[in-house]
Amino acid sequence: MIERVPAVALARDVAVSKVVAGMWRVMRWGMSREGLARFIDECVALGVTSFDLADIYGGGAAQAFFGEALAARGGNNDDIQIITKAGIRLPSSSGGGARVKHYDSSAAHLRRSVDEALSVLGRERIDLFLLHRPDPLLDRDELAELAHRLVAQGKIGAFGVSNFSAREFDWLGARVPLASNQIEFSPFHTAPLDDGTLTAMNATDVVPMIWSPLGGGRLFDESNETGSRVREALQQIQRDRGLPDWIPLAYAWVFRLPSRPVVLTGTSRVDGIRDATLGAGIALTREEWFYVLEAARGHSVA
Repeated sequence: MIERVPAVALARDVAVSKVVAGMWRVMRWGMSREGLARFIDECVALGVTSFDLADIYGGGAAQAFFGEALAARGGNNDDIQIITKAGIRLPSSSGGGARVKHYDSSAAHLRRSVDEALSVLGRERIDLFLLHRPDPLLDRDELAELAHRLVAQGKIGAFGVSNFSAREFDWLGARVPLASNQIEFSPFHTAPLDDGTLTAMNATDVVPMIWSPLGGGRLFDESNETGSRVREALQQIQRDRGLPDWIPLAYAWVFRLPSRPVVLTGTSRVDGIRDATLGAGIALTREEWFYVLEAARGHSVA
């Protein structure tokens, strides 16, 4: 097993760590900017050098707070990579705000979102910029032109999407080079195995980024029937292998996918980050992997 995870190439000059620290809940963690700076340092020491943000996280405050933590670290912060997303507009009580929650993939909004992210983060480049959700009003030719221009200007390293289905991914990918698709996948959400989402990325050698790999905490919920079955399966593998803990095996199950996935965590605990890095160093056998899948679904494969 390894503790320091390697980097994974997504595009010509863009690589991210195999484990990415997700900042969705960062404003709920109760950290000072100095505390977050220390957390970033502890992640980097484990090889977790990539951090996932979005313009709407923390009610719109997460990116700026993360930028303050970067400033508190000192130096040029060249040892980390920034992933951020935009394209969701939230209602606002202030004048001129959105009336309803909606998606906005317009070039004007996304360009403004990139510029604002660069400003509050104190960066010259966003390593990976993602469209947060599929937009039924998306103009893919306009988006293709914008993505090309942002890369050419050096404002982003690569462009990708988040929560896109297989057909949506193929449709947009025909116009725009897509570096990744950030999707939900876990023993509690195995649909991407069957609905073509992972196949679409495999077909173009695109690395998926997996969010909620532990099922949003359901893995630890004693009252969750699926969680109990999966937990028992992982604990059996732990006993068979003589391992000290079973939680890294949950991450190993996701890492076993042939698409070389990148996994996002959502924890403020360094030990929780370490569990993911340990999982990256465990190679489950085929039988072990299907044993967990059977536990997750409650039945064997056909």
